Amino acid sequence: MMSLNAIEKWTRRVGGLAMLAPLIAILIGIRRGLRRPRGRAIGRADAILQRRVYLLIGAPYFGCCILLWRPIRVTLPAPERVAALILGALLYFPGLALALWGRLALGEMYNVSSGFGVQMYADQRLITRGPYTYVRHPIYLGLLLAAWGGLLLYRTWTLVFLVVNAVTVLVVQ
Repeated sequence: MMSLNAIEKWTRRVGGLAMLAPLIAILIGIRRGLRRPRGRAIGRADAILQRRVYLLIGAPYFGCCILLWRPIRVTLPAPERVAALILGALLYFPGLALALWGRLALGEMYNVSSGFGVQMYADQRLITRGPYTYVRHPIYLGLLLAAWGGLLLYRTWTLVFLVVNAVTVLVVQ
């Protein structure tokens, strides 16, 4: 039988690989969205939602995530480690799946928006299928669940940062 350490290690590795699917899908969506014909812009979207702004904001954001990937120095007894592993996996993996499902359901309509404005496409359509049948913002919800689950699985400062960030996005929205 596998030890708890081995199960945690295996779960974390699988979780790292699983995280790549929604991340890659989102990055591909951003790249494709930057190339599509633009339609109406609301707010300051024309000035904010550009490739250089994505790089100016994204590079420090991901850099911060890399720098903060340090363990939180907390020692949990075995029963609490098992509970954190189970609850973390039950939040993390479905959260990633929901975020990916939401991104894929949007298809070519995927675009990034901000509190400063929204850039619509020339052929913009409202998506009401897939997870959008049940949830208004499945990508946000999925990433929030994954952040909480990841915090329980990985217990790193990066996940604290992501949880705080996700909660801030929800409060500001």
